[in-house]
Amino acid sequence: MNIHGFILPTRLRHLPPMCFPPSDLEISRAQTPKAVDVLAKEIGLLADEIEIYGKSKAKVRLSLLERLKDQADGKYVLVAGITPTPLGEGKSTVTVGLVQALTAHLNINSFACLRQPSQGPTFGVKGGAAGGGYAQVIPMEEFNLHLTGDIHAITAANNLLAAAIDTRILHENTQTDKALYNRLVPSVNGVREFSSIQLARLKKLGINKTDPSALTEEEVSKFARLNIDPSTITWQRVLDTNDRFLRKMTIGQAPTEKGYSRQAQFDIAVASEIMAVLALTDSLADMKERLGRMVVASDKDGQPVTAEDLGVTGALTVLMKDAIKPNLMQTLEGTPVFVHAGPFANIAHGNSSVLADKIALKLVGQEGFVVTEAGFGADIGMEKFFNIKCRASGLVPNAVVLVATVRALKMHGGGPSVTAGVPLKREYTEENIQLVADGCCNLQKQIQIAQLFGVPVIVALNVFKTDTRAEIDLVCELAKRAGAFDAVPCYHWSIGGKGTVELARAVREAASKGSRFRFLYDVQLPIVEKIRTIAQAVYGAKDIELSPEAQSKIDRYTQQGFGNLPICMAKTHLSLSHQPDKKGVPRDFILPISDVRASIGAGFIYPLVGTMSTMPGLPTRPCFYDIDLDTETEQVKGLF
Repeated sequence: MNIHGFILPTRLRHLPPMCFPPSDLEISRAQTPKAVDVLAKEIGLLADEIEIYGKSKAKVRLSLLERLKDQADGKYVLVAGITPTPLGEGKSTVTVGLVQALTAHLNINSFACLRQPSQGPTFGVKGGAAGGGYAQVIPMEEFNLHLTGDIHAITAANNLLAAAIDTRILHENTQTDKALYNRLVPSVNGVREFSSIQLARLKKLGINKTDPSALTEEEVSKFARLNIDPSTITWQRVLDTNDRFLRKMTIGQAPTEKGYSRQAQFDIAVASEIMAVLALTDSLADMKERLGRMVVASDKDGQPVTAEDLGVTGALTVLMKDAIKPNLMQTLEGTPVFVHAGPFANIAHGNSSVLADKIALKLVGQEGFVVTEAGFGADIGMEKFFNIKCRASGLVPNAVVLVATVRALKMHGGGPSVTAGVPLKREYTEENIQLVADGCCNLQKQIQIAQLFGVPVIVALNVFKTDTRAEIDLVCELAKRAGAFDAVPCYHWSIGGKGTVELARAVREAASKGSRFRFLYDVQLPIVEKIRTIAQAVYGAKDIELSPEAQSKIDRYTQQGFGNLPICMAKTHLSLSHQPDKKGVPRDFILPISDVRASIGAGFIYPLVGTMSTMPGLPTRPCFYDIDLDTETEQVKGLF
């Protein structure tokens, strides 16, 4: 169904600045969102295709894809960025501003697809992540806090699997084959039978029997013992809170664990492989299959041990059955947004869900636009979007919007360091043409990276009030000279979609030219060659250097049959290289690969470039100092 002409934009209510500009939360609260069932009707959803959560958010059922399977897809646009400062350069605000411009100002169907933010950074260092100013998703407090519980479902599923691993090791260590087997396949009311997932394990082991009493002693041992090697366990527990003291710990110290203890750690919930699975799956059946094939460890013979081997696949799927449905929200100007999945962009692919994109592409109709966002710079989020997400989904992008700021370009041009919470030096608040010109090398490099994939690039310059006309004009000129289809200053933060109309027009024109999209590498190449291709073609490295551990893991994964998966590089987002302080376009560096891990359920191998923290910590003064609840009105205060 084409939604053209049905969406009624919401008129922006601009708040007058008092002593200070209004906060994002104040702007969000000043706008009354449409009831979500009204929005659903406007975009062509049927009443039985949504599940309403309160007044302003809903889940969309996957049955919609079957109903609209013959509908042509709309245009597919990715928003990426240059190498950012630690403050971020506004990819989310550009994404929201662009769809507000397309639908509310140019009367073109559009949908934004965004990741759900982790609550860890929300209460820790980042604050809200719903966009900002007059280009944001509302209600922003609901966007940032819990939403519909997807991250909690991932946490529950992840930790159930973690508990299953250690419990299985304990029971195998303390029981004979016969006792273990009798507990795994108990007699209930005089009847003894395998569960369906146990029958699947028997089949995998080549045991073609269905009667539990028919197994030989050798088959009983083979079935009952996974023989997990504790030193190879890669599955960690997760929590959606920044807690540095969980980065390393010892588990199993209670006397009831009978001396079985080991070193372990917690990751932030969005770093769970289950989050990456949610983002890449295209159906409930596919998600169940992916969850089952997640590798959690190796056995003592070096063979992979999966969630399916542990018998937990069905339970994980039950916990995730609602989380798989995309969450429908809206922008300040009443245009539709899907908020779904939020994998880390360093250790995972950093993109929102395939399902949200696929549903949105059907809903907007052939002439409409779906604008989705990738994490961090084009060298990370965009490269993974193309090589992993597009490969998994079969979707072909029509254009890339590359977000830049004068502030970030000045940093790349040799400006002083930029630190969150510390006032900017005057180089960033006063005109400095030389710094901008020198820093445009990073923008030019990111344009070239996008061109490797054959997709037209439009540069969106996210304009701050301290940027001068000369600086803005210089960036746009140098971007076009570097091969950008167009380069447009954007003012969405201060005036909403109206400030991004020129960007919307440029995107529409670029997308109409036709994409010559291609992948960067063939997945059949050896793992090492795929890593080298990304390092050299994307980052500009001279070569790669594998640690002995990394080489050993590559050999193991290749031997286990995982060598043909795409690569998901885990690298700092603050530089094209592995060194965060190397700005601009570093050259002639050797990229060190310290370790290589595998997300088999999600479907990628991820090499670690240097050390990569998967559990953020709290700063000295976390954001939670400012967050409070008015107990009379129940309104959240100080979120952002």
